[in-house]
Amino acid sequence: MKALFEVLAPGEQDYELAQAIDPERLPAHIAIIMDGNGRWAKLRNLPRVAGHRAGIQPVRATVETCARLGVRALTLYAFSIENWKRPRAEVETLWRLLRLYLRSELPEMIRHGIRFTAIGRLDALPDFVRAELHADMHKTAPNRGLNVNLAINYGGRAELLDAVKLLVEGARGRDVEIDEAAIAARLYTAGMPDPDLLIRTSGEMRVSNFLLWQIAYAELYLTETLWPDFSRAELLRAILDYQKRDRRYGGLGKPTPVPVRDALIEAVSVPTR
Repeated sequence: MKALFEVLAPGEQDYELAQAIDPERLPAHIAIIMDGNGRWAKLRNLPRVAGHRAGIQPVRATVETCARLGVRALTLYAFSIENWKRPRAEVETLWRLLRLYLRSELPEMIRHGIRFTAIGRLDALPDFVRAELHADMHKTAPNRGLNVNLAINYGGRAELLDAVKLLVEGARGRDVEIDEAAIAARLYTAGMPDPDLLIRTSGEMRVSNFLLWQIAYAELYLTETLWPDFSRAELLRAILDYQKRDRRYGGLGKPTPVPVRDALIEAVSVPTR
């Protein structure tokens, strides 16, 4: 976390929030559903594409903060399989913005030792988009810092379907043990830790077909903040909230002792019949 304090100043809100974070209990993998670009633009009487443009800066800030914190993986939900239903002009603008982002951020990714990867059905993307994605993946492949994972033309059900198809193909003519490990090894995220923390912006209360297998035990952080307004402070608050959780994975955590005074107050407060 030392790298984060290099860009923070005492007295700032971000500095105070960062000081409260336990560096030994950082989430290894943070996943984010970046939602609310369109609503952000509508509130300002702007076209939807203005919201997408405004959403680039929070991506930049989130990637840098996670890299400086020492988070191992960050997965950003950029474009779902269902998003092809949007107006063609909006989709084409998204591709142009993605190309702009990848080209402008490549030097920063290399400087911070960030490894860039993309998951989803990439073969269905326009040729120039695939070329940009593969170029950045190739140039950052040697890096060993934060893994920024862009989910694009992605769907959780599609990922599971693709994993099962690979499993069936591999099982032809030989015995293959089908268990959780076999499926996990064939997911787009094979080799990465499952997300510890899932953040969703814009106040929506659903996971939207995102990393359905991987988020089985993820802690959820929901915020009313629209994605273009998502700041480093909001990310730090999400991590602090995560660190307060008791992660039991279906088991029993350590019982929290109840102070004697509180127990007595509770006892005398129970109505009698």
